[in-house]
Amino acid sequence: MYEIMEEEEFEFESVKAPDVACCFSLQAEFNNNPDSLFFNDGIKQIDFVLVYEDEDKKELDKKKIFQRRKASLMKMGMELEVTRSVVDEKLLFVKVHMPWDVLCTYAEVLHIKMPIKRNDISTTSSPFSCLTKHFYPSVHLIAKETEFFTAPFEKNRLEYFFMEDQDNFFTPSTRSRMAYHLLSRAPYEVRGPAIKLGITKLLDGGVYKAAYPLHDGRFNVRSKEEKCPNVRYLLFNEWAHPKNFYKMQPLDLIRKYYGEKVGIYFAWLGFYTAMLALAAIVGLGCFIYGYKTQDTSTWSKEVCDPLIGGQTVMCPQCDGECTYWRLNNTCDSSKKLCIFDNFGTLVFAVFMAIWVTLFLEFWKRYQAELEYDWDTVEFLEQEEQPRPEYEAKCNYDRVNPITQEKEKVPYTAFGRCMRVSLGIGTVLFWIMLILASVVAIIVYRLAVFFSFSKQLRADIKELEPFKEYVTPQMATSVTASIISFVIIMVLNLLYEKVAIWITDFELPRTKTEYENSLTLKMFLFQFVNYYSSCFYIAFVKGKVVGYPGKPVYLLGEYRNEECDPGGCLIELTTQLTVIMGGKAIWNNIQEVLMPWVKNLIFHYCTRVGSEKVTPRWEQDYALQPIGKLGLFYEYLEMGHDHCVHIRHDPTVGVLLVFLCVSLWRPCQLYHGGLYQQHAVRQALANALLVRKQHHLQVP
Repeated sequence: MYEIMEEEEFEFESVKAPDVACCFSLQAEFNNNPDSLFFNDGIKQIDFVLVYEDEDKKELDKKKIFQRRKASLMKMGMELEVTRSVVDEKLLFVKVHMPWDVLCTYAEVLHIKMPIKRNDISTTSSPFSCLTKHFYPSVHLIAKETEFFTAPFEKNRLEYFFMEDQDNFFTPSTRSRMAYHLLSRAPYEVRGPAIKLGITKLLDGGVYKAAYPLHDGRFNVRSKEEKCPNVRYLLFNEWAHPKNFYKMQPLDLIRKYYGEKVGIYFAWLGFYTAMLALAAIVGLGCFIYGYKTQDTSTWSKEVCDPLIGGQTVMCPQCDGECTYWRLNNTCDSSKKLCIFDNFGTLVFAVFMAIWVTLFLEFWKRYQAELEYDWDTVEFLEQEEQPRPEYEAKCNYDRVNPITQEKEKVPYTAFGRCMRVSLGIGTVLFWIMLILASVVAIIVYRLAVFFSFSKQLRADIKELEPFKEYVTPQMATSVTASIISFVIIMVLNLLYEKVAIWITDFELPRTKTEYENSLTLKMFLFQFVNYYSSCFYIAFVKGKVVGYPGKPVYLLGEYRNEECDPGGCLIELTTQLTVIMGGKAIWNNIQEVLMPWVKNLIFHYCTRVGSEKVTPRWEQDYALQPIGKLGLFYEYLEMGHDHCVHIRHDPTVGVLLVFLCVSLWRPCQLYHGGLYQQHAVRQALANALLVRKQHHLQVP
């Protein structure tokens, strides 16, 4: 299947490599061992799996067949074994094994740090360990990781590295990382100076159905395989299971199984949740204080007093149909306003200002501690490999301004300028589109408020329990918030695809540069998209309203809207609640409900008789694929949430209570079986590969 074939219209370059026969095994039958992580010989470990459809079973496009056959993976030193699917005979699974010599070569290329000596520096235990040990996973099940002094691997100094067992010298996550590095650079088509390479292109084109490393077993059943470490099973039982909600996370084991990037994400998530718990308690206390004192507040008492608010006549809120009204008509809304705007608001504002500073400083300390423990202090100083998409288009020569050596680049200086300019212009265009939508919502508010002021009371006179609560201001605010949320989500979905396309077009050199560029585009857009309406209510609405007898008009037709007599804070609270609550519901639908439904459908459509046993690689193939960007959206979402949490309003305290509960969910998503490990990421900022991402699995 992988033999090199010559075609008249293409010219291919040969690749120096070991003999194909020694690297490729013919199709092998499944040995009925569902927990096996090895080739049929029981010796060669499976480092990666590729899935494709057999062209003999289903007609495919000729170009796809041609590209698949041009894939010269074995020419790069990999060993392959093909097994036909037990469930679907059209599917073939290519198991990839990295030989020892190839592992050593690419460990040196990727500057992977390996142990050289046990860490003999003694550490002191905490005096409170007798109390805190109950909040940590059992040491009998998850033992403390042995610490080593490490150094970047060098093949010619192998004798200096600490090696008890050659087969286990490189961890499974490290082996998968190196396998992905090769797969992402495997050429499958060479046309003169143009080279097409990388497993990503083949996946996007449908040549391969999937590419992923293997889990070491099922998350809820202990593997019977003798060589299986059962780390996934341990993590589910001692970390992601609901019974362990009060326990600290086994970060060392998470890092060992998934890699540093996922490990640092859950370290951040745990630290963030713990800090939010304190903020949630204070915010909830301020909210309860406001609720208890709403009847005794000076403002609400004066508004509700018949001799004060009842004698204060207010101007009509709209032209034509609206009449004069008395201030005590807003008695109920004034009491509600006092729940959020009281002395506790000042206390909470001061507290949050201090909290944000302490949060950042304590996180810096905790991050430095993890960097030392995980030996990633010098990680960012190591040379990062270029992205395969960048390397494939390097057709221009230039002199490196630092090394003064010639190097290949994919564009000229003018081309680079044009690509960046297009990216900046696109982001600015979409931001202007957001501002236009905000103006449209403002016009909607003005028009609808006028309509509600004329006939809302008459329309809801039968709804006696709700009549006093549904005011024109409240109805306008709620409906405008819902429409604004729908527009926000639609723009967000559209822009996400545009931002990825623009970033791909810019061709950043490294994965770090790619993520930084995409982060800037996404964060800037989403920040304006999510919070522009909130900024309008907080800082613009009600600030220019004119005076009695001469109101201010927008567009010469619509009378500029005003805040409630008590201020715009309750409307701002409504807007923020709708946006954050709606976003949380939508995220849960996307991350929990939809994968669960897809898995149900998949398992129903691919049911296998009880007499058939499915292998490990086919069980993982049944999981839902994760996005190419891995944890990018998780970090981005938490960044936006952090922007909300520093808002100095006790309303946030109530939101934080629900958030502290919802932030625990990702642990379950990873080990309740959630996302498959299709996307491969790198440790920390480099993001080459993180070991295995989970899917929502239906046992």
